[in-house]
Amino acid sequence: MAAYGAAAKGNTLLNACGVTAADIAFAVDRNPVKQGRFLPGSHIPIRPPEVLREARPDYVIILPWNLTAEITAQHAYVRDWGGCFVVPVPEARVLP
Repeated sequence: MAAYGAAAKGNTLLNACGVTAADIAFAVDRNPVKQGRFLPGSHIPIRPPEVLREARPDYVIILPWNLTAEITAQHAYVRDWGGCFVVPVPEARVLP
């Protein structure tokens, strides 16, 4: 599993749920300032979005859930290998 976005609200959700790098291999974010760093608390590494194509995760959890439509459109190629998007809020759902 990977995460998309290193937004504060998503990071707060991960920390509240006790999620760590043992649960999510990495997060990706378009902001180069965040790349090469770690999400606070969970210590999940932040990589550039291109890493999604290389790693081909089964699931990508969208942390800035208010941008779900934009993110799934920009990264529709995740579905090419059978990957799914997970939207955690307001109710957890998997988008095939």
